[in-house]
Amino acid sequence: MRHLILILGDQLNRDSAVWDGFDPQVDAVWMAEVERESTKVWNHKARIVAFLAAMRHFAESLRQEDITVHYRRLDDPENHGDFRMELEAAVKKLRPQSLVMVEAGEWQVREDFRATAARLKLPLDEREDRHFMASHADFAKHAEGRKQLRMEYFYREMRQRYGVLMDGKKPMGGDWNYDSENRKSFGKEGPTLHAAPVRFLPDEITQGVMAVVEQKLAKHPGSLADFDWPVTPDEAQQALDDFIQHRLADFGDYQDAMWTNEPWLFHSRLSTAMNLKLLDPRDVIRAAEKAYQTGTAPLAAVEGFIRQILGWREYVRGIYWRFMPGYVTLNELQAHQRLPDFYWTGETDMNCLRETIGQTLRYGYAHHIQRLMVTGLFTLLLGVRPQEVHEWYLAVYVDAVEWVELPNTLGMSQHGDGGIMASKPYIASGKYIQRMSNYCAGCRYDPATSTGPKACPFTTLYWDFLMQHEPRLRLNQRMSMQVRNLARLSETEKQSIQAQAESIRQSLA
Repeated sequence: MRHLILILGDQLNRDSAVWDGFDPQVDAVWMAEVERESTKVWNHKARIVAFLAAMRHFAESLRQEDITVHYRRLDDPENHGDFRMELEAAVKKLRPQSLVMVEAGEWQVREDFRATAARLKLPLDEREDRHFMASHADFAKHAEGRKQLRMEYFYREMRQRYGVLMDGKKPMGGDWNYDSENRKSFGKEGPTLHAAPVRFLPDEITQGVMAVVEQKLAKHPGSLADFDWPVTPDEAQQALDDFIQHRLADFGDYQDAMWTNEPWLFHSRLSTAMNLKLLDPRDVIRAAEKAYQTGTAPLAAVEGFIRQILGWREYVRGIYWRFMPGYVTLNELQAHQRLPDFYWTGETDMNCLRETIGQTLRYGYAHHIQRLMVTGLFTLLLGVRPQEVHEWYLAVYVDAVEWVELPNTLGMSQHGDGGIMASKPYIASGKYIQRMSNYCAGCRYDPATSTGPKACPFTTLYWDFLMQHEPRLRLNQRMSMQVRNLARLSETEKQSIQAQAESIRQSLA
């Protein structure tokens, strides 16, 4: 054997650089399902199944091309349960001249493979991941000489570089983003939904994975009863077509809105397929741009959606690789509270958290505002150690890969990086959740109240957070209005809020 091609569960694209120069006569593919990847954080069953089912489908498609695939299944009695040990066993048996892989999407996994190759005394040809539209060198060039990194400026450069929604050298419509138009709530009447998202019922291969997970990893959180994620490129393309046709037009207006028992609303459900690389972001962007050009969706909706992919997704990856490995250890706000147990059960009397966590455990999904302004907001205000929050998000969401999850959680959500990722802590009282959802209507707490038996814990902790971090926040121009609102509180009110906040923390310790 000349090259042993190493393919990980989030590298399932046939146009990857790993295939450059591939010769099926002398090269072969290695893939492995290992238990350690499911247990280093306590993975949701749906996340495990999505990865493994997609891997098995990909391996089968390669075999149909007469490509030799050495594949270790999770339930193989000889499975060592660890990438390093599995690769060593494969090399000992197959004796390749070299190893070839695309760079891993997680810093520690990359280091593990590098160390294993060195230990085996085999050359490792580690190739750039062409799936992304900004390389590490591109991001380094953007970051050079900047005192602060901000997504908006990176996004504008990407728009110009790729000619996306551009009118010559100017942005289509005259503005770079239409975020101010994309913050509508549903009002009392609730959402008027179109067709439900297309579902992909598990085929024989996926059912086999589900059976193994239920057998070997039965104690893991979450349910598989509703599993319907796309696990092949064809299914991912169908999901994209369905979103463009049925939900993109309303996505912009209501991308920040939430509603009881409506997990999907107008969101795309495409992040999992893109992060497994079943779907190319270029195709997604082209489809959205075409929807604007043909009048299928308005500019504000299309721009808001494209910004998540060409802006946030690429920017977050740049932040991850620029600041790892130290990034994962950051805790700028010195938060040390433990993650409440109800994050693993959904058993809480706070309705917004019960709804969002319950949905997460059922589907392995919550949209970006549910993550940022419900589950993430509560841990930020409570003062939970950001590493625990990061591990929870990495475990419970089907689309979680560390390069995208870590900066969004530790940086954007928890402000643990002190402002590398975002210019301010994203904090709000319970009134924000009341404005953007109907969650408060079914809750025993009053979002307008900060003390007493009916006080919303979000509101209590919001004011307490402002008091705790007032010296830091006062220096942040984007926080000045919120900090000035502290002057409305008397010393007695401040003491009452602080006492109630401490009581909340003790009850959840």
